[in-house]
Amino acid sequence: MKFGEFELFVVSDGTFRLDGGAMFGTIPKVLWERTNPADDRNRIVMGLNCLLIRTPTENILVDTGLGAAYDEKFAFLYGVDKSETDLLRSLAAAGVQATDINKVILSHLHFDHAGGNCFQKEAGEFEPTFPNAVYYINQGELAYAKEPDPRSSPSYLPYTWESLEKRGQLALISGDEEVAPGVIILPAPGHTPNHQIVRVKSGGLTACFLADLVPTPSHLKTHYVMGFDLDALTAMKNKERVLKQAQAENWLLIFEHSPDIKAGYLTEDLKIEPVELASL
Repeated sequence: MKFGEFELFVVSDGTFRLDGGAMFGTIPKVLWERTNPADDRNRIVMGLNCLLIRTPTENILVDTGLGAAYDEKFAFLYGVDKSETDLLRSLAAAGVQATDINKVILSHLHFDHAGGNCFQKEAGEFEPTFPNAVYYINQGELAYAKEPDPRSSPSYLPYTWESLEKRGQLALISGDEEVAPGVIILPAPGHTPNHQIVRVKSGGLTACFLADLVPTPSHLKTHYVMGFDLDALTAMKNKERVLKQAQAENWLLIFEHSPDIKAGYLTEDLKIEPVELASL
């Protein structure tokens, strides 16, 4: 999709499944299952939607999906489905190879957002999936990932950052950071203490990659927060703030975990007017 001087693509790493109750916290199942039907294990389908930003001079990727460094037990537990596509195939469909990526922005380091940072070679060691890229992550998020609380520990996998540190490909940031003209990382904590979103501005247009602040259009209501959110009240305040600005300024919103409506504009009644964002 042409977006000012940029091109925006939703690039998919396939789908997986998470417990519907965990995805909607205290919201009763009778409400959330209207739009998110659960399977016989109470899991709902989740997209793994990353964002490719093509500027006149750079290819910037936001989040890297689940990756491929998991075993059969993991794939069964989370219902991983990459039969139709994965991140590298999606990028190739947009005319971009792994070596073409200049920058990777990470909203946070949970395995479903940073799992594709690196790949495992036959000998077992990990190497960066995007060898020519600088990977941007909040320094507090990295510190927390290295010493997480017991609740968060399963969500962080050291291979997603260790080889990047070793090769000097990590750029640690704090607060707002404009990594390229018009591409701005913004703090939006709550899901994790240092969770980030990405705002894209070009030619008078604004888009926002919401990551886990608003994972799907079904989470647009302020109190529809995930059981996974470490600080639900902070997440709610940030969601309300961001969506208020998005509505006032007519931002294009991009949803990382929606399996169907991946992007759109917010209407007055908190619904989404879908936009086809070259989903690949």
